[in-house]
Amino acid sequence: MSEPSYQPMGGSGPSGPRAGFWRRFAAALLDGIILGIVGGILGAILGFDRNGINGISTLLGVLYYTYLEGTTGQTLGKQALGIRVIDLSGGGPIGFGRAFIRYIGRFVSAIVLLLGYLWMLWDKERQTWHDKFANSVVVPVSAYPVSK
Repeated sequence: MSEPSYQPMGGSGPSGPRAGFWRRFAAALLDGIILGIVGGILGAILGFDRNGINGISTLLGVLYYTYLEGTTGQTLGKQALGIRVIDLSGGGPIGFGRAFIRYIGRFVSAIVLLLGYLWMLWDKERQTWHDKFANSVVVPVSAYPVSK
């Protein structure tokens, strides 16, 4: 079975359409709510205290983002908002290793007053710091459909 390829519609090339700040923000908010609920339920079922629930939520986050962004490029929040993560150079999936780096990069993006997240507002490719770490971009699915 061949791996899906991602190609921009209309020949927009590597500097084609990018997902906007508010769309990305809403997707991240949805993902946070989903992970918070699942982590809380799992922690309660397993009898964890607040620290244990935080630990299981962190582990869930690592697995959730690494798997989904590494394969389809879409978390549930990104699916709901019609966006996906793709490789900046080739346009395909970023794979597990780079998805993990991108996840860890989120913490670096947040360290200095969320500057790494806001970076996309003036970056030519609309990349956050964690996008840059993983050499990825977030794009609208409508402009970068999956061809099988």
